[in-house]
Amino acid sequence: MNRSKTLLTALLMAVAAAPSLAAKKKTAAPQEQPKDPNEMVAYLFTYFNSNDPRDEQICYALSDDGYNYTPLNDGAPVIESDTIALTQCVRDPHILRGEDGKTFYMVVTDMRSSLGWSSNRGMVLLRSTDLINWQHSTVNFPTRYTKTWKNVIRVWAPETIYDHKAGKYMVFYSLRTSDPGSYDKIYYQYANSDFTDLEGEPQWLFDAGNATIDGDIVFNPDDQLYHLFYKQESGRGIYQAVAKQLTDKWQMLPGNVEQTKEAVEGVGVCRAIDGQSWIIMYDCYGSGHYQFCSSKDLKTFKFERNTALKGKFTPRHGTIIPITRAEKERLLKAFPNHRQPILSGFHADPEVLYSQKTKQYYIYSTTDGTPGWGGHDFSVFSSTNLIDWKDEGKMLDVKGDQVSWATGNAWAPAIIERKEKGGYKYYFYFSAHNPKTNRKEIGVAISDSPTGPFVDSGAPIVTDADRPEGVGGGQAIDVDVFRDPKSGKYYLYWGNGFMAGAELNDDLRSIKKETTVNLTPKGGTLQTWALREGAYVFYRGGKYYFLWSVDDTGSPNYHVCYGTSTSPLGPISIDPESYRVIEQRPEQHIYGTAHNSVLQIPGRDEWYIVYHRINRNFINHEPGIHREVCIDRMTFDREGRIVPVTPTADGPAPLNTKKKK
Repeated sequence: MNRSKTLLTALLMAVAAAPSLAAKKKTAAPQEQPKDPNEMVAYLFTYFNSNDPRDEQICYALSDDGYNYTPLNDGAPVIESDTIALTQCVRDPHILRGEDGKTFYMVVTDMRSSLGWSSNRGMVLLRSTDLINWQHSTVNFPTRYTKTWKNVIRVWAPETIYDHKAGKYMVFYSLRTSDPGSYDKIYYQYANSDFTDLEGEPQWLFDAGNATIDGDIVFNPDDQLYHLFYKQESGRGIYQAVAKQLTDKWQMLPGNVEQTKEAVEGVGVCRAIDGQSWIIMYDCYGSGHYQFCSSKDLKTFKFERNTALKGKFTPRHGTIIPITRAEKERLLKAFPNHRQPILSGFHADPEVLYSQKTKQYYIYSTTDGTPGWGGHDFSVFSSTNLIDWKDEGKMLDVKGDQVSWATGNAWAPAIIERKEKGGYKYYFYFSAHNPKTNRKEIGVAISDSPTGPFVDSGAPIVTDADRPEGVGGGQAIDVDVFRDPKSGKYYLYWGNGFMAGAELNDDLRSIKKETTVNLTPKGGTLQTWALREGAYVFYRGGKYYFLWSVDDTGSPNYHVCYGTSTSPLGPISIDPESYRVIEQRPEQHIYGTAHNSVLQIPGRDEWYIVYHRINRNFINHEPGIHREVCIDRMTFDREGRIVPVTPTADGPAPLNTKKKK
């Protein structure tokens, strides 16, 4: 072959191949671009939770869309009021991103509402560069302005906006004195350069001719106007005024802003991340929820959603700002949420059951959060994975007609499932107050379903007269029921300051009184295994395990201990090297871990302890009545001793319900 022809052929083949090579290179998967940490991706909501002094603290919640929020820090405060405020309570937090884009300003009402609505005298100013650590200072008007404003009785709902004309941050708020004819008007002052104080004296900004409060100001670049939203007390709603400059005369606009007939206050307006719309929010304080609306032009407003009426997110008068990806990640790391507790609301003394009938798990609880442990009903929750629990409602109320012999103090339930000729039956044991004897006594209610309805047997089945020999004090409370897998017999346990045990009759509605014994372990101190209450019994590997709570429910020493026996009616022996089951971890804000039940996963040597702990917000405020239910894995060593359980903030992974092949 001619050499030149050969070279030409090769060149043509190369040229022909070039497009395919280019095409392959062009269709290669592009590398993922790193996400911009400064991109605005979420909204931060600052708020307080209720008029209870324990809830008048600053909380955070996050949202990706501006309308659906999840509280941070498990709903607990991120800034505790007793560290920043003269009254040790704050309300109405307003947050603003500074002109430099990285400094944040917050102002709050320094007020304890339980002292009255005309009891606050000032505000708190806060400044931060990371949304986590805040410097703070207080301004008390009667002592700051001793001549002109000594009669101040209200300094409500302060907010901050940057005044470009003055080149300073303006703080505006509602002010009222005790002088005759005084009513709430919006005043302003400028903050000093480090945002630790206010300059000069209060200057009038706006009022509607009558009580005018809860002002919020935004600048609308579309019409080049400042928009002032406010609550007018006489009109019972939220209204709007506009001005070209912050200190100009404000022009009042007709019509209400709110999209509801409910009483409202605490309006907040925020430019959405898209830059094209606005988010409007206000507190429907009489109804207990927040309402969110949207607007394209700040003239017409569209309802979007209400917040839920239950759970840990019950926001009151707050504000929102857009935040960056980096800021969101920083907040999630600093104030993480956990899966514990597993039940919503305050509940205690959990009793766990696996139902052969429904193939589901159930928890029965004492309703908590009532002074003096005064709850009168029991709740039941269901689950298939031990993590997600459905509230099945109140399944027994001892105050009404369901239980004829009791009037209140529904405490510490226990339940057992038994298959009978007519199907499955559920025997629910509980303690309650009997007004005839003025004592706590134990009753039983029966149902064909684990969720009820339950029918009471008509009379207590354990009274003071059923004390074991040698026991003189304590109450008939904290009942537990147990089926012995070896004999098939059923047993009941109870006591406060002692542990009594007795065999149940075949009807499971009465005890064999002649079998009653005193099971109280001898010896021990409050620091070791001295029994208080909360008995629970289970069987594993030839041993009967007896668990109980030590010390009082509100004590820092409150914990669970155990002993073992070769019989369901004792005696109980205690291993001095292994007797603690679970105790609190205050360094992780986990307190009061006790009064438990135990669950074995059917067909597996897999065990869980279900217990209550004290809500961290109430550890210093009536800690014994604000408890919540948690769950953790429980394991054993080779000798069958319980390995001390470490209470966790996250709990175990969801239960794998798939059968192993």
